Amino acid sequence: MPAEFLNNYLTIIIFLVIALILSFGFLILNFAFSPNNPDPEKLSAYECGFEPFNDSRMEFDIRFYLVAILFIIFDLEIAFLFPWAITLGNIGYFGFFSMMLFLSILTIGFIYEWKKGALDWE
Repeated sequence: MPAEFLNNYLTIIIFLVIALILSFGFLILNFAFSPNNPDPEKLSAYECGFEPFNDSRMEFDIRFYLVAILFIIFDLEIAFLFPWAITLGNIGYFGFFSMMLFLSILTIGFIYEWKKGALDWE
């Protein structure tokens, strides 16, 4: 039994061992040779407009949450579209019209958010 196991899985085990050695080796090299002196540009505000090391309980605009939620909603829509497109030949008209209903509800929500001004950034 062990000989048959090694014949079937030896290459996978070798691959995993090499991957672990390389991963930990790169982590160790990164910590050993990376500089630890951030410049003012690295510590400046980036996309969100806040200073990076302020109090974590500070108030900020709700629009950040809204944009993140909208991104997740439309990103999940794409995640549902790929398997649907692959199995469209097998699921027939019921699958097609159920996905069209899903997309129309999502489109109505998108138009509602657009009309409410949730996508406008002042």
